[in-house]
Amino acid sequence: MTSALKKKLVPAAIVLIVAAVGFYAWTKLRPSGPGKGFVKGNGRIEATEIDVATKLAGRVQNILVNEGDFVQTGQPLAQMQIDVLEAQRDEARAQNQKASNSVTSAQAQVTARESDKAAAQAVVAQRESELDSAQRRLKRSETLAKANVNSAQEFDDDQARARSAAAALSAAKAQVAAAQAAIEAARAEVVGAQSTVVASKATITRIEADITDSQLKSPRDGRVQYRIAQPGEVLGAGGKVLNLVDLGDVYMTFFLPETVAGRVALGSEARIVLDAAPQYVIPAKVSYVASTAQFTPKTVETASERQKLMFRVKAQIDLELLQKHIKMVKTGLPGVAWLKLNPQSEWPAELKPRVPE
Repeated sequence: MTSALKKKLVPAAIVLIVAAVGFYAWTKLRPSGPGKGFVKGNGRIEATEIDVATKLAGRVQNILVNEGDFVQTGQPLAQMQIDVLEAQRDEARAQNQKASNSVTSAQAQVTARESDKAAAQAVVAQRESELDSAQRRLKRSETLAKANVNSAQEFDDDQARARSAAAALSAAKAQVAAAQAAIEAARAEVVGAQSTVVASKATITRIEADITDSQLKSPRDGRVQYRIAQPGEVLGAGGKVLNLVDLGDVYMTFFLPETVAGRVALGSEARIVLDAAPQYVIPAKVSYVASTAQFTPKTVETASERQKLMFRVKAQIDLELLQKHIKMVKTGLPGVAWLKLNPQSEWPAELKPRVPE
């Protein structure tokens, strides 16, 4: 081997030795995480999404918020046109007034029929008195006729008068029964009219509820994510107008292999570190562990890891912490969630909670 060749090989060998030593030192001394009692999963910050939709078909009159606005529970977000509903309400109110007048009229008819019955009962009393008088006269006439004091003709006349009085009494009693039937019919009309009043009031209440629902309000605190419709658009029943993000229900979804997922209990402590803010460590708790495995989504893991069956896990961020920093909450941010598998282990210093002041 020539001296020139030796001079070329020596530096190359030195470089190889240095590289080998460096690789060995890197593999042995590089940070390896908090240890075997901990496990991590890659994921993204997510939140419950809410579609604010119209209850009835109609035209969007106005939208009161813009994308990115923070909204509070009960805050008006949009207004639907209510011209037709207001006309229906006015019509229902008129029907209600008409029904109320019908009740008054029916009650007056009841009073009139009761007066007719009272008059018929008075006639019955009169006819009973007349029948009693006729029967007494007939008895006297019969006695006198047997004693040949009165003529047979007079006895026949008294007998005819008694029969006539009995017939008149029967007719008067029939009038009382007819008056009672008329009272029952009038009372039924009152009940029918009152039912119409109740129905018309229910119609008014329903229409007013529809008018109230035509003002779309925020069902909870959150942030407007999308304006799906615009003023002037006509939507069908259930048509979406806005999409909200519920900032009181924020979590990170990540995936763990089956060998680890079975050791994760609901309520376990977790730590979230976002790629966009690695200086912060966000405390969280496990709120969900899937009961069945799935292939890891493409957006979360590498192609080789996606071939493994993994269990979906949610790490829920505390509501009080969210409310304190609500304007800093952003969905879709990628990061890492750390879990402590051994309850006896202590969180390392680098995973102690650190949140913005």
